[in-house]
Amino acid sequence: MGADLIEAWVRHLGAERNMSANTVRAYAGDLAHLVDYLDRTGSGELGDVDLRTLRRWLAGMHAAGAERATMQRRAAAARVFFAWAHSTGRLAADPATGLRSPRVDRRLPATVEVDQARQMLEALADRAGAETDPVLRARALRDVAIVEVLYAGGVRVGELCGLDAASVDAERQVLRVRGKGDKDRTVPVGDPALRALEAWRSVRDLIAAPQAGEALFVGDRGARIDPRVVRRLVHRALASVPDAPDLGPHGLRHAMATHLLEGGADLRSVQEILGHASLATTQIYTHVSAERLRTAYQQAHPRA
Repeated sequence: MGADLIEAWVRHLGAERNMSANTVRAYAGDLAHLVDYLDRTGSGELGDVDLRTLRRWLAGMHAAGAERATMQRRAAAARVFFAWAHSTGRLAADPATGLRSPRVDRRLPATVEVDQARQMLEALADRAGAETDPVLRARALRDVAIVEVLYAGGVRVGELCGLDAASVDAERQVLRVRGKGDKDRTVPVGDPALRALEAWRSVRDLIAAPQAGEALFVGDRGARIDPRVVRRLVHRALASVPDAPDLGPHGLRHAMATHLLEGGADLRSVQEILGHASLATTQIYTHVSAERLRTAYQQAHPRA
């Protein structure tokens, strides 16, 4: 019963709720974890689960040292699953109705300073300018364009890899991005990013293979670029900057949002640019900015 039930639910998440492949995969793993718990503890099958069983499941994770964020996601997956199974008549009751998620610590994300971002981009541009081999120069120009877009637009790495040539509207200075849940949004980018994109597109054909199709960014083998390649690129780029934190593409997204708010942008605009469904998600960046202001005050004020 359990495997067929979960399989039907996974199809529902992708086809009807339009969740991203990564979210569906995570939720499926969370339900598999619950099924494994039921098997190990002799608690029966999914149809036998009650609220007490779910609470013991979460308590066991906590005792094993699981991260609160993991426990919160697994609790959410259980709520979504049992609500669906009950509403579709597959289970007689919904035992997860009263299941509460553990509170997640609001840790401030590490971020890149404005000067560090500038140094990182200048180093990439210098490397591209020094290359004499046409193919190596094309790759270096691609790297500049990728990091410029990540920092200028605050796009997710998956969104960047999904960009096509037609996603760039140079006249309006925007990118058309397909985000989570296949929701489209328009992201503004500045002149440096547009110049980097123009330079890259002028040499793209030196690398691109037929299988790349209309992909804006391609990997060294000519196909649409893989997120893992982009992550390695960002880590390397930041490693060249003294005292810069070791961050991936999402760190540049954090930096972009933080720098926008510090520069006077309003929270609602930043939410739209980032593609956050809830303003509450964006509000973490106000805490980052406030913390940075507090640190600067303590370091500089004689009576701090």
